Amino acid sequence: MAQQGQRIVGPDHLVAGRYRLRSKLGGGGMGSVWLARDTLLDREVAIKQVSFPDDLTDEAVKEARSRAMREGRLAARLTHPHAIAMYDVTLEGDDPWLVMEYMPSRSLAQALNATQFLPPALVAQIGAQVADALAQAHAAGIVHRDVKPGNILIADRGPAAGTVKISDFGISHAKGETQPGSSSSIVGTPAFLAPEVARGGDPTEASDVFALGSTLYTATEGQPPFGIDEDTIALLHRVAKAEIMRPARSGALTDALLRMLEPDPSRRPTMAEARDLLAHTATGGSVGIDYVLDTPLRDADGAVPFWARRGAAPESARRLHHSTVSGLPAAPQAEPLQSVRRPGPGLPQPPAFEPKKKAGAGLPLPLIVALVAAGLLVVILAIAVLA
Repeated sequence: MAQQGQRIVGPDHLVAGRYRLRSKLGGGGMGSVWLARDTLLDREVAIKQVSFPDDLTDEAVKEARSRAMREGRLAARLTHPHAIAMYDVTLEGDDPWLVMEYMPSRSLAQALNATQFLPPALVAQIGAQVADALAQAHAAGIVHRDVKPGNILIADRGPAAGTVKISDFGISHAKGETQPGSSSSIVGTPAFLAPEVARGGDPTEASDVFALGSTLYTATEGQPPFGIDEDTIALLHRVAKAEIMRPARSGALTDALLRMLEPDPSRRPTMAEARDLLAHTATGGSVGIDYVLDTPLRDADGAVPFWARRGAAPESARRLHHSTVSGLPAAPQAEPLQSVRRPGPGLPQPPAFEPKKKAGAGLPLPLIVALVAAGLLVVILAIAVLA
């Protein structure tokens, strides 16, 4: 097979005469990701060596390589503060390499390994920021196709700590673009697929909305909406039938999740509508959407949540459930499946009015009596002096 001839590389290898590999960051079905140094611009980058399944024919590998180059260039169209930037697409021999922004981070999947579930207010904020990036991608005609916890990154150190970004547009494609050799395959991660995609339909903007909803559901509920099953075929059958489990921990986020997980793609919100709904849910509508989108993740004490910090020791899930975003009021904790009223875009509800306390309110009674007596004494003495 063609895959047998794929070049094996290691640290210090120079890719395309410019990118020197330092250490492997990870890998998966689509290839290996390395930390590298851009020797031309003298900066760190993440660089992915795109790989293909072993059972592909030479012709299929050739088509896949061409597609990877095209899709890498496509991803370079997107510039957004909550999306990992694509810097360059290059060939090393016959292998495509995607050069991306490097952000020291841990994925949402890794965060979920540190605790059972995350607080709905913070999950709503994560979702709003990712949805904002995906809404821009959709406006540019780009469908991500693999939104999942492993592709949502949270900066875990330095000044950017708490910053959220969606990554891996490596299998994204332009709307309406024909995918060579894809007619009999399902692209994406089964646990987060939309039902129509599991049934063999083409990924669309609506399926990205469903995948984001599945990802956020997993973050609050502790497992995907279709459960966990090592039998991929059985899981795909459940996904295809849209058999989601009812949320039990999502509180005020429940309404947004159920709308994003609507089985009928035509009835789901657009990604922009999902962003507004999630932003409103993050705070109960007490601040503007822009503030939710621009604020890094923070706990109630103003620190980056422990599950998003590098090397931090886990804490109990019970304490997590009551955490909020610093400076962002906590969303009201509704009972499961209780509806959340959705405001118009950009029109969050004003903060609750609290009347000012009257002067002296809250003072001890003996102190008030003493102050009044002292005042009377001053008046009497003043009268006596004038007399």
